[in-house]
Amino acid sequence: MASPLFLVTFFLVSSFLLHFSSAARPLTGPVDDQTLTLTYHKGALLTGHISVNFIWYGKFTASQRAILTDFVTSLSSPAPTSQPEPSVSTWWKTTAKYYSHSKVRLPTLTPGAQILDESCSLGKSLAESQLVKLASRGGPRDAINVVLTADDVTVEGFCMSRCGSHGASNRTKSGRFAYIWVGNSATQCPGQCAWPFHQPIYGPQSPPLVAPNGDVGVDGMVINLASMMAGTVTNPFGNGYFQGPKEAPLEAATACPGVYGKGAYPGYAGDLLLDPNTGASYNANGAHGRKYLVPALFDPSTSACSTLV
Repeated sequence: MASPLFLVTFFLVSSFLLHFSSAARPLTGPVDDQTLTLTYHKGALLTGHISVNFIWYGKFTASQRAILTDFVTSLSSPAPTSQPEPSVSTWWKTTAKYYSHSKVRLPTLTPGAQILDESCSLGKSLAESQLVKLASRGGPRDAINVVLTADDVTVEGFCMSRCGSHGASNRTKSGRFAYIWVGNSATQCPGQCAWPFHQPIYGPQSPPLVAPNGDVGVDGMVINLASMMAGTVTNPFGNGYFQGPKEAPLEAATACPGVYGKGAYPGYAGDLLLDPNTGASYNANGAHGRKYLVPALFDPSTSACSTLV
């Protein structure tokens, strides 16, 4: 049985603080960088050539699938020839700094299998154990298997305490894979999991930004997938880089809640780039001319949250 290493969660406006979703970071405000040190717990890190396999659960259009697949392509694709700066690949290089004291190098990520389950074979209400079962449909080794649930699929804890999660399978003779789950919040909780492209439910109120790919739910999924990808490569098996309890750690992206550009503060994502043709806000150029909004990453070389713009 696999267990999730990190649950993306959001602020509930109460007397206590849960862990943060990359999509809900603005509801909390930035963590004080000076108090942060992401400690290495001596565990294995991902390396080599890793296939990112997509398990699409529920109905996604071809264009929606392309937005997310192109994002993964952008992570390891060479810049600047394929991506003008600031680029997704430059953003991703911050995670390589977590490998500076390791004998292995940051993995090369390549989009792999595309597995469609439009009929929702396990039903439209999923428990954590079913997410792991779906993830197992991807590669059994040298893989990150990404489960993406459609906007009409409910998942245990989704919108109540998390927008996504990542974990790893048990070690078997076939190997071990890391997995990620991210849900489309468009019709369930966009104010929690798709901010800043939707008005927040809680916290400081500000007008929503225009989504760079014209899809609030999927552009929100990009943010959460980006956060989970960073957490997966730097803390794949629960004993990599993190701060706090192992069950709810602060990781490379979740250590920087609500920060997307310089000058970010609660309710304000930061100074971002603006597409003159669409009015969309973004901070990273991706493969195939895509534009994305990616979260700040904690830079271990400076012990501060690092943004592209």
